[in-house]
Amino acid sequence: MNRQKFIDKFMAAFFILVIIKVIGILAQLFHQSFWSVIGTLVIFAIVAFIIFIVLIRLEDKEKEKQASGRRGGAGGGSFYVENSLFDKIRSKYEDLAQKYIDEKDYKRAAKVYMNLLRDHYRGAQTLEDGGFYNEAAVIYLKKLKNKSEAANCYEKAKQYRKAIDLYKELEQKEKVGDLYIEIHDIKNAHTYYQMVVDDYVNNNQMVKASLIYRKKMETPEAAQQILLKGWEENKDAFNCLNNYFANIFDVKKLDSEIQNLYKKTPSDKKNIYLEALKYEFKKDEKLQSTTRNIAYEIIAEKVNTHSEIVNELKHFNPKDEIILKDISRFKTGRNKMFRN
Repeated sequence: MNRQKFIDKFMAAFFILVIIKVIGILAQLFHQSFWSVIGTLVIFAIVAFIIFIVLIRLEDKEKEKQASGRRGGAGGGSFYVENSLFDKIRSKYEDLAQKYIDEKDYKRAAKVYMNLLRDHYRGAQTLEDGGFYNEAAVIYLKKLKNKSEAANCYEKAKQYRKAIDLYKELEQKEKVGDLYIEIHDIKNAHTYYQMVVDDYVNNNQMVKASLIYRKKMETPEAAQQILLKGWEENKDAFNCLNNYFANIFDVKKLDSEIQNLYKKTPSDKKNIYLEALKYEFKKDEKLQSTTRNIAYEIIAEKVNTHSEIVNELKHFNPKDEIILKDISRFKTGRNKMFRN
């Protein structure tokens, strides 16, 4: 088939498709508003006219080539014309969609993307950008099977019940809890937050579990208990202890808790306790005496087996230059002892 015959046949098929499409659009009058159907018809008419002009120009060019005696091969030329034609048509659709977006007519732009370019994702995105969240959610859900994007759109539309149902299917429990808070259903919110806490605890993520208690469920006592559990069971022990102390805002109470907790600390965890004390020492001058004394006890207990622990003394005596010399002398003397 040469190029001229291809264009002639394409034009014939195009006119048949135009007629069928017009009938289909008019049939929408039975279940859509008059102006909505007219809008769709106008868009289609514009696009059909653009395609018709492109076909006419291609036909004129082909006739000129034939008249000058230049003829292309059947197979390769036909493929080139077909691809060139569809590229031009697609480009016109893209320009039309962008024109509607520039005019803030997001619904018409979305129709071009979905009906003419067969790009449902860009259609849904365009509706979302235009603030038509419910319509975008339907496209994400029905056409793209994307529950996450659909849930996000329902949330933006404040259709919280629909969003909750989808987030449940996606097993995003914390998000479900957040949306129950939005509709003032505290009981169900806490049920889902507790599921999140349980998941974190099962994965030894005690600090994250405590944050759900403190920030989402507003139960600081439960948050402290979960941190204490993490410290005692050696599940991310340092961060649990550090956060446990950080959540005690009364200095006197904190001072007392540092002492009481130290009394219960086993020997194998005292190095971790010492590390946490560095932060507490810097926090308030009223804590320095207690933290320094406990640090000295730990260092004295561990120095025979871990001589490098003497370096920790400088953290509890930051302005004492003599302590640095003492540390140096101790390390020098110990090295001599081992050499001898």
